[in-house]
Amino acid sequence: MASSSKAPLRVLTGITPSGTPHLGNYVGSIRHSVRQSVAPGVQSFFFLADYHALIKVQDPALIQRSTLEIAASWLACGLDPERVTFYRQSDIVEIPELTWFLTCVTGKGVLNRAHAYKAQLDKNVAKGEDPDADVTAGLFMYPVLMGADILMFNAHKVPVGRDQVQHIEMARDMAQRFNHLYGDHFTLPEAEIDDAVATLPGLDGRKMSKSYGNTIPLFAPRAQLHKQISSIVTDSRAPGEPKDTEGSALFQIYQAFASAEETETLRKAYADGIGWGDAKQMLFERIDLEVAPLRERYEALMNDPAQIERTLLLGAEKAQALSKPFMTSLRHAVGLRNLAAGKDKVQAKTAKVAKPSFKQYREKADGLFYFKLLDARGETLLQSRGFASPQEAGRTIAILQAQRGEALAELAGQMEPIGTEKIRAVEEALEALTETTPGTTSGS
Repeated sequence: MASSSKAPLRVLTGITPSGTPHLGNYVGSIRHSVRQSVAPGVQSFFFLADYHALIKVQDPALIQRSTLEIAASWLACGLDPERVTFYRQSDIVEIPELTWFLTCVTGKGVLNRAHAYKAQLDKNVAKGEDPDADVTAGLFMYPVLMGADILMFNAHKVPVGRDQVQHIEMARDMAQRFNHLYGDHFTLPEAEIDDAVATLPGLDGRKMSKSYGNTIPLFAPRAQLHKQISSIVTDSRAPGEPKDTEGSALFQIYQAFASAEETETLRKAYADGIGWGDAKQMLFERIDLEVAPLRERYEALMNDPAQIERTLLLGAEKAQALSKPFMTSLRHAVGLRNLAAGKDKVQAKTAKVAKPSFKQYREKADGLFYFKLLDARGETLLQSRGFASPQEAGRTIAILQAQRGEALAELAGQMEPIGTEKIRAVEEALEALTETTPGTTSGS
């Protein structure tokens, strides 16, 4: 689904309500996303991923409380519900329906490679347990639900950490497969990784995470914030001894809040042998300087949950103004139609789409140009290696279309290896292409 150059850039961000927001959530997502939401030419979508929370949290009170805390945190940090679309995932009933549509075009082999699923399997195997122990269908299907979150609003960009890039790639694959079968409906989303956004260490030096229990709550009372910062693990070097900034959790957290000049001052203090107690006091004062005004707003919102509920319901109405008609068109595309409407011309369009095709694209990672040969179901039959220009890739496609099976051996060095069982399928697909007008399609 190509977007007009005049259309706004759609950016979608979600956070799972599975615990209390902490400083890592703030510097890694909330602060950056709120700032980005006011950029000109950007249409922002923010959602509370409460369906996702059900995968790992079976405490209803915790999910409700966390949803309230995260909504209040975003609003307290400056998210403007008038300017953005701010909603609760479970209020958009079209999302689970789209999840099913995508489930029906997503190969199990794709989901077998999902990092979270594989990590659980590896953990079970290491413990000598059944590989699928404690693996729910929810965990296995998590990437499809995430794909539905993204594709429902045809987001162009999805800010994520590097560990989530795989899910964006899966969403692209789902969109391509659906588009190939049913026509051009979905934009191909792209992961947006900002390396300037900090990943904070926690109290013990590991990544700040609820799963490690090493977090510092974002809006902890001032006294509690001071106490937790005082408990950050440091080494045994005494006051007067030079200290390393490399690997220092305390220094990394300070850097995420401080200006370049402030950071340099602390760096020099480390070299001069600042005592850990004084360094922790500097960190506390710098964090509280930024968080204290937001904390006041947060506490007011937490004391008025009805206001947050109204805000989310209004956001759901805004979101469903897009999701309802879009879902209607998708239902029609897959054949869930009014039986009294008679024979539909879309049937002919669908039949035309469902043929072998070449997909030509450019990889951002290396800047090279690639192509795939897809069968009528959208499965990859042949994958090229990188070309320096789109013209070279196009010429290679033209040779394959003209010479078909004869060209496979000659061009083997420019293709990823394929098994002998696939060669016949490639040849048949190339033969089928001669019955139609040759061409390529471009991905984003």
